[in-house]
Amino acid sequence: MKQRCIKIARSSFFCASVLIISALVLCVGLVKTVRAEEIVCIPCHSGLPEKFSAPVKLWQKSIHAENGIACNACHGGDPKDAANAMSPARGFLGVPKPADIPAFCGRCHVGVLKNFLASAHGRALGKGGPTCVTCHGNHRVLKVTLDLINEKTCSQCHTFERARKIRDAMAQTEARIVAIDNRISEFKKTGTDTEIVEKQLFSLRNGLHSLSHVLEETKLTAASTQIDADLTKIESSLNDLTSIHKIRKIAGVIVVSAMLMTALLLHLMRKTY
Repeated sequence: MKQRCIKIARSSFFCASVLIISALVLCVGLVKTVRAEEIVCIPCHSGLPEKFSAPVKLWQKSIHAENGIACNACHGGDPKDAANAMSPARGFLGVPKPADIPAFCGRCHVGVLKNFLASAHGRALGKGGPTCVTCHGNHRVLKVTLDLINEKTCSQCHTFERARKIRDAMAQTEARIVAIDNRISEFKKTGTDTEIVEKQLFSLRNGLHSLSHVLEETKLTAASTQIDADLTKIESSLNDLTSIHKIRKIAGVIVVSAMLMTALLLHLMRKTY
């Protein structure tokens, strides 16, 4: 009777868990749908002439769209009210002037803004120098990689030689980050908790990418050296996880082998006696 009660309790707990998880998944789906519908800027601009609908098409292919960052996150306004979406009273900022673009983007990208303003690019701000959109684009903002440092983009203003040196100085560290990221992905497939190392790598990657705005090879090399040291620590943590996995596999093999041997001995004893 006791065992039957335990089975019933387990079954009830399992059913309740499934229902709760299903409800949560449904709620998450509803929240996403509601949020998408609440952003009035997108359907409104999509139906306008090319000049006003083009930004939507560009944004849809951007890293901002991929991360759920919509129009109002940059331009302000009320994304739920079509009549007041572009009202300054609701915080609408509109399109910034060229000299204001770094501060405009820097509301989110604080560390990058600091490095940019201290660089040769930042010192040329308002004097014909580049802004964030010169390299990153305005609405189709691409995921940051070293590919953004390329001859086509940089030669708009100057020769590519200096930019090439900066990119080459960062390339080895970038390659290590990509390799570590791939290792973490493999661990995640096995159900290993990698949250801590993921956060550490995310921080280091952002730190490396923000260095591309420093534009001083000496400072960049020194900072890259420190990042490399921190990456070594992460690699060490991953090596420890690899060792633990190997030990678990060996232990599993030993346990299974022992069970098979025990089963074989019991079978032989039964036949003997």
